Amino acid sequence: MTNLTKMQRFEQILSGEKGDRPLVSGWHHFLEKEQTATDLAEATITFAKKYDWDWIKINPRATYLAETFGNIYDFTDYRWVFPKQSKQAIKKSSDVWNVTEVDVAKSAPLQEQIEAVRLIRDGLPEVPIIQTVFSPLTILMFLTGNSSYVDLTMYGSEAPVDFMELVKTERSGVHRALHAITMTMANYVKELERVGVNGLFYAVTGTAHPELFDEATFNEFSRPYDSIVLQAMKKGKRILHTCGSYSQPGRFIDYPIEGISWDTEAEGNPGLDIKLDKTKVAGVDHRIFEGSDDSLIGEQAKQAMDVMKDQPFLLVPNCAVSVNSSEGALNTLRKSVL
Repeated sequence: MTNLTKMQRFEQILSGEKGDRPLVSGWHHFLEKEQTATDLAEATITFAKKYDWDWIKINPRATYLAETFGNIYDFTDYRWVFPKQSKQAIKKSSDVWNVTEVDVAKSAPLQEQIEAVRLIRDGLPEVPIIQTVFSPLTILMFLTGNSSYVDLTMYGSEAPVDFMELVKTERSGVHRALHAITMTMANYVKELERVGVNGLFYAVTGTAHPELFDEATFNEFSRPYDSIVLQAMKKGKRILHTCGSYSQPGRFIDYPIEGISWDTEAEGNPGLDIKLDKTKVAGVDHRIFEGSDDSLIGEQAKQAMDVMKDQPFLLVPNCAVSVNSSEGALNTLRKSVL
């Protein structure tokens, strides 16, 4: 058991087996290194080797999928991890009918990420790598100038389309747009697998929050499209991330996924002791990685591993850590799993 490779541990634990120990990883955005495939790959490979992570979640820029369908951003101006939006594809409700399927082979943003994956695979041949994608519903919200979080606005969006009004007045158009996005994403996932990813980090972002979408609306406009994208991956492992507060991880128990990730510290969310028939991917509050007391990270990691000692487990921060996270903090996380 102790001679397992990183690939073998990743496969084992995300297949629902306990394994000889939990896997550990962490991630953050590389804001100055996320505009080209070469830069992103170089930053990701360096980060992986520096901390000897068990697996790597690739962190592309947060807007690459919205760019695929026509949004434009200013990469010289960021707020948090979002570059400033300078154009949204859907400016008025009727524009939703203009969203069409994109040819992956002709899409600069998607080809850029495929090239980054290829470079990362070459640079980390023995490390499991998974690519981050967003749900079609999240992407469509971005195209309308909206954030997919109940308490956030999209930086630079001065006239977001009222999304719930869009759903009411252009219901068929919304479904048509979601279908076009979904087909594009499914083909993209197939290409990702072809160039060497070992899985997906599939983020529904904050769309599970009940104040954003009630369950019936979510089930109509997210669930069927999520399933198509997730099932496009044939061999790799799929981790679903439901972000923020009131993120309802239990809602996704019947999704075609192997792992479930959520913020165990956020308001309205369950802790690690919730019963879920999926490998749990969580454990440490992501907000404590740029503080002055790294011991808290070690304490939370130990507590999480104690709770999960008899179950398959991926120990990670509950979301991306700050770009200003300290080396000491990340090293503390890494060293918590020996």
